[in-house]
Amino acid sequence: MAASPWHLRNAAYVINAGRVIAYPTEAVFGLGCDPYNRQAVESILALKGRSVTKGVILLAANFAQIMPFIAPLDTLPIERIAQIHASWPGHVTWILPARVDVPYWLTKKHQAINQKIDQTIAVRITAHPTAAALCLACKTALVSTSANRSGQPPLHTILQVRRWLQRFPHTVDYILPGVCDRAKQPSQIIDAISGNILR
Repeated sequence: MAASPWHLRNAAYVINAGRVIAYPTEAVFGLGCDPYNRQAVESILALKGRSVTKGVILLAANFAQIMPFIAPLDTLPIERIAQIHASWPGHVTWILPARVDVPYWLTKKHQAINQKIDQTIAVRITAHPTAAALCLACKTALVSTSANRSGQPPLHTILQVRRWLQRFPHTVDYILPGVCDRAKQPSQIIDAISGNILR
């Protein structure tokens, strides 16, 4: 079952109300919320058993939606900037320098030789049609982290998500219908500062 405009409006309403949804992405079902809503982000992290110090991935429909979260890219090599743009929309998450005013619950302390960059943020412009449509409906990038406890297998279908959430009632307020794309693995993660592939 694909997400209809009605489903997308419902999902956007839930997110804008400060609550959490599950939705399909390229490889797995994800948990999402308004990235500026600290309580919603903390609810997702508690559900996953994940520390806030690890940061979260933001998923967007276009570059304009990630601009409020990232620092100017001119601190990066020109060839790296070209590589980033060539990979999007697509199944690649980039670790980029974060703006200084981005909420701390979204970022991660950067540990690299470039001391000019203190905080980083993980972002991806998705090619998944339902996930992109959801971001457009919400008019913002969204938190995107796999719908599972940290260290446990990810979930690929609505049925798997529903069964999992039976153990955690009242933690997710809406499941957006849709099918994950055929990507066999979660998105590749690349540190844009060092060029290292992290996953």
